Amino acid sequence: MRIGFGYDSHRLVPGKKLILGGVDIPFEKGLSGHSDADVLCHAIIDAILGGLGAGDIGRHFPDTDPAWKDAVSTDLLKQTVALASGKGYTVAWIDTTVIAERPKLSGYFDVMRSALAGTGIPGELISIKAKTNEGMGYIGNGEGIAAYAVCLLTDNQ
Repeated sequence: MRIGFGYDSHRLVPGKKLILGGVDIPFEKGLSGHSDADVLCHAIIDAILGGLGAGDIGRHFPDTDPAWKDAVSTDLLKQTVALASGKGYTVAWIDTTVIAERPKLSGYFDVMRSALAGTGIPGELISIKAKTNEGMGYIGNGEGIAAYAVCLLTDNQ
């Protein structure tokens, strides 16, 4: 078995869609980034890559490469799951926490798990939680959203 840890954060800005866990969440702001800036997917990607010892999301999907401009993060996650499989590993468990002052996210967890299941990780193997930052820092001030993820990989052999 291998364990990986991932983290991501992005600024909230007007005029962008808020995409979390592959789901368009109705909100007056969205996350700014080279891709769709889905911090939940990005944290999961980094956790899987960490478990593989394969660097981070920037190494595999650099924001300097126009190929990844406006990329759909669930597609990037699907490629990362395929990479793990190609190296002989299966994603056995994902545990995540999204930190956002607003919007409230608990009503979206089931649809997020369904969207993430399309990447090759069964939805029942994905835990999604949300916390606020109790009004502290850039997240508490509504300036951004962050996510953490832990991944357990099992060897296919």
